Amino acid sequence: MISAVGAGRPVVSGVVLLVVVLVAASVLGAGQQYLLQRTAEGVVLGTRRRLVDRLLRLPVAEYDRRRTGDLMSRVGSDTTLLRAAVTSGVVEIVGSAVVGVGALVAMALVDVWLLLVTVAAVSVGVTTAVLASRRVRTLSREAQEQVGAMSAAVERALSAVRTIRASGATAREVATVGVSAERAFTAGIRVARLEALVAPAGSIAVQGAFLAVLGLGGYRVATGSIAVADLIAFILYLFLLVMPLGQLIGSYTQLQTGLGALARVQEVLALDPERDDVPERPAGGAVLRVPAAGGPVPLLELDGVDFAYPDGTPVLRGVSFSVPAGSRTALVGPSGAGKSTVLALVEGFYPLSGGVVRWAGTDVRELPRAALRARIGYVEQESPVLAGTLRDNLLLAAPDSTEDRLWAVLAEVGLTAVVQRSARGLDVAVGDDGVLLSGGERQRLAIARSLLARPALLLLDEPTASLDARNEGLLRRTLAAAAADRALLVVAHRLSTVLDSDQIVVLDGGAVTAVGTHAELLDSNPLYRELAEAQLLT
Repeated sequence: MISAVGAGRPVVSGVVLLVVVLVAASVLGAGQQYLLQRTAEGVVLGTRRRLVDRLLRLPVAEYDRRRTGDLMSRVGSDTTLLRAAVTSGVVEIVGSAVVGVGALVAMALVDVWLLLVTVAAVSVGVTTAVLASRRVRTLSREAQEQVGAMSAAVERALSAVRTIRASGATAREVATVGVSAERAFTAGIRVARLEALVAPAGSIAVQGAFLAVLGLGGYRVATGSIAVADLIAFILYLFLLVMPLGQLIGSYTQLQTGLGALARVQEVLALDPERDDVPERPAGGAVLRVPAAGGPVPLLELDGVDFAYPDGTPVLRGVSFSVPAGSRTALVGPSGAGKSTVLALVEGFYPLSGGVVRWAGTDVRELPRAALRARIGYVEQESPVLAGTLRDNLLLAAPDSTEDRLWAVLAEVGLTAVVQRSARGLDVAVGDDGVLLSGGERQRLAIARSLLARPALLLLDEPTASLDARNEGLLRRTLAAAAADRALLVVAHRLSTVLDSDQIVVLDGGAVTAVGTHAELLDSNPLYRELAEAQLLT
């Protein structure tokens, strides 16, 4: 067009062509932006789903070693950085490379010498930027780890905010979280400082190339080697090269940041989930049979069970006892004796260090874990309640339960009044961690949730810890009725709850010291007699 204007030729067709190209470029650019964002959101969604799936399937021991807040940070902020890595990373690098190569080809067609000067000037800046960007990945991962530590500190404080407030420790906890935030800030500043060095490197390269082209180009125009229109066209192509070059440098840096976050995500995805070595079978299959009450084969049997922490500290040593079908068995002993650990091993939360746990005479390691757990109800000592409604919590283990069944179980554990005092009925909110319920109500809700699943074996860890005398009596009657068609294994510090158990297993120092009824143990076991005397039960 410049040549046509200089020669007095018509330029209408050139103008129309330019307008068409610009409009098409705008439409394609908008479409590209939408597709990039959609693709990035799809990548983040897929990664989050995989990450959450893996996090919820990790072995229980893995949760003991890691901080919840840091794991949450990987699902949130780390996966968010992947979005930028997709939109400003891989795709834009490819797109910028294509446009840059196109500009270089066009520049070569105009003048090779100007092209060589441009490439020489640009190469210095690009090499400097690439070398600096390599360090960004390491610094970015360190920054994300600090963000994870800060999230863990916040989660720790919020989970115990009432205790912190009551202890007058709010200011100290704010300072503790502040220290974590400052560390995250410092790590982020290191990343920002390095990224700030990358941009000037690219700018200097572009400006240097522009000045070199002006200098050499002016000389070649003066000598008649090229026309003024060719020099202007070359400079316009240089501007066309500048934009993808800047994008390329920025995208490479952004990609390094995303790769740092990706490494933290992959660290979790690389962890082995809890797996079943045995193929799943129907829950009612013979392999998961429930022996008849009073039969020769107990429902559950622990034979010489040993367990130690990963550091080698022993917890259980040679624990052996059995739980007949339809019976009530109690585990008692001082704190730290290993009672709750026994229940965790029965659930298969941790691998045994030695010995065997048998279900109906079969080693549980030969049974499908998911089907086995479907036959076992488990009420933890803390009685966790999920945020949501009462109905949501009840249906957690038995999603197909009918309305009548829900009300019947609530009546069994004495929670009917809790539902009736709210106009929303079963859809009443329980608050985060069940904060809108009392400690006793949370405990009874956890028991009701397990009873709904109709387990063959019910594990109860301190079921009456938060109950008053009236509700303890109600729960004892509930457990007595529940034991009519299922076995109970109850951990209890309050011996009044388990006086009428079919057998009481006394644990001390991780070992079984006696097994018998209340009357038998009072006569034969000094530790049990001491526990009973302390609770005025002799």
